[in-house]
Amino acid sequence: MDFILEINKSIGEVVWGWPMLILLLGTGLLLSSITRFTIIRKFAYIIKSTLFKMFKKDAGGDGEVSAFQAVSTALAATVGTGNIAGVSLAIAVGGPGAVFWMWLSAILGMTTKFSEVALAVTYRVKNDDGSFSGGPMYYIQRGLGHKGLAKIFALFGACASFGIGCMTQSNSIAEALNVSFGANKTIVGVVLMVLAGVVILGGIKRIGAVAEKLVPLMALLYIVGALAIIFININQVPHAFGLIFGSAFTGHSAVGGFAGSTLKMAMRNGIARGVFTNEAGLGSAPIAHAAATTDHPVRQGMWGVFEVFMDTIVICSMTALVVLVSGVWNSGLQGAALTTAAFQQGFTGGQYIVSVGLTLFAFTTILGWSYYGEKCTEYLLGKKAVMAYRILYIPLVLVGSIGGLQTIWAISDTLNGLMALPNLIALVLMSKVVVNLVQDFFKDPERVRTSEEEYLGAVPEKYQPK
Repeated sequence: MDFILEINKSIGEVVWGWPMLILLLGTGLLLSSITRFTIIRKFAYIIKSTLFKMFKKDAGGDGEVSAFQAVSTALAATVGTGNIAGVSLAIAVGGPGAVFWMWLSAILGMTTKFSEVALAVTYRVKNDDGSFSGGPMYYIQRGLGHKGLAKIFALFGACASFGIGCMTQSNSIAEALNVSFGANKTIVGVVLMVLAGVVILGGIKRIGAVAEKLVPLMALLYIVGALAIIFININQVPHAFGLIFGSAFTGHSAVGGFAGSTLKMAMRNGIARGVFTNEAGLGSAPIAHAAATTDHPVRQGMWGVFEVFMDTIVICSMTALVVLVSGVWNSGLQGAALTTAAFQQGFTGGQYIVSVGLTLFAFTTILGWSYYGEKCTEYLLGKKAVMAYRILYIPLVLVGSIGGLQTIWAISDTLNGLMALPNLIALVLMSKVVVNLVQDFFKDPERVRTSEEEYLGAVPEKYQPK
């Protein structure tokens, strides 16, 4: 087992290191360039079409859940412990300048996530029972014709879901509730297992229905708490931005309990947090978006942009600003402990915002990733394997809460990163499809398409669904 863990560690250092960061950012830059930075140029329209139409009934098209339920499911899986602990860790190791690089990676990641979602809708399939299946495994197979590469992605995704999406999340919840309220970890695990089971066994429709209510609530709770601290320390906000931009290209010298950082450390930690919290390029979120009711891939792709914006630009930035304006960023603390100290410094009882936020963030991640894992399993083994997957996934919520099977956590973390490789290959090779879809949609963005043939006509013959 030690030998396996050593191999896993070596692979993980590459997968979650500079090579992958460069590949992820490079793909985002390539897609942004060839689409002529449409996401940035049309950003106001995108926000108008998503944030301001959040609860509006879908205009038309096929799908299994509403566009907002789809993005809520994706956000449920994406907004997790990284938004609370990961951002603080980036600042503690890379300094305030890491926040700038986090923002940059998010800007490029918007186009990457947009492209993933658009391709997922384009190449999704409608099953005999009326449900939809889609994601990287489908656009790799149906667009590129590489079934082997598609199976590799699905295998990585299914296996990764047990660790990164399930056990690590339930463990974070149990730890947070134990520290803040003295809750018994086993009892917490049993409650989580039952609640998760009730939702997961209902499939995407129940997950989407729960996510569309829980995600806005948890985000609002955390953002309001963060804004309260920021306004209390409003005089420190200019200084916080000064720290961010001032050390973005120079690093930051040692001060207080902060050991100091270089430009390389700021870049590495900031980019990593931006990429790994919004999951742009990993290929996970498109699986949920593929079930959305929409009349055009680009229309749903805009929800992918909204997802990255909300996750990184809004929620992660809230954490970063609270940590910086509270003055505890250089205390020597890291991760969730640093975020907790920052909120506690902000106002009495502020630490409970972190505990409740982390609990909700992690619980919804369990729900979202269960869907990702089951769709990957369905692709590999067929519809009949879905129930078996759920029966295996749900008890692992309890196992994770008491700290079990940590070896699986480590391996699944590596597999989570490996998911990106086949997905990024597909995004680069199919970039022409994204360009054509963008051009087709923005000729008349307000027109509702009544059939998929209307947008499939924009797909080059080479990449027509196979």
